[in-house]
Amino acid sequence: MANQEIFTLDPRLENDTIFIKDLKLSKLLLMNNKLYPWFILVPKKYNITEIIDLTSSEQQILLSEINQISTLLQKIYNPYKLNIAALGNVVSQLHIHLIARYKNDITFPKPVWIDDRKEFYSEKEILDIKKKIIDIIPFPIGNCFR
Repeated sequence: MANQEIFTLDPRLENDTIFIKDLKLSKLLLMNNKLYPWFILVPKKYNITEIIDLTSSEQQILLSEINQISTLLQKIYNPYKLNIAALGNVVSQLHIHLIARYKNDITFPKPVWIDDRKEFYSEKEILDIKKKIIDIIPFPIGNCFR
């Protein structure tokens, strides 16, 4: 029965992010806070809270998507460090944070979520980011990233 349920994005993720594109398994979202290059992958599966809730093949696809977006972040943003995390303490829906970090960002070396400051992207900045990503990630996504 659960497989027949429809995937919906958690309202908090819907409110805090900007849709970038659908990948094979996940939605790629951009956190609407330009203080950090911060992306989120959300597997499009109903009622999933943990990576272990995915099938083995879905886990492999998720890892491939994490690797692809991580490579993209390195290429576009040239960060000092990538932070990759699946926490779910506030939003239980499975989602993976991929954040480009710099030694001079406002919270470094602490986690980004300790600070409530936000600077929202302009429409032009959003369009520029989408274009960069779409130019790098082929559309539509085929079997997996290659």
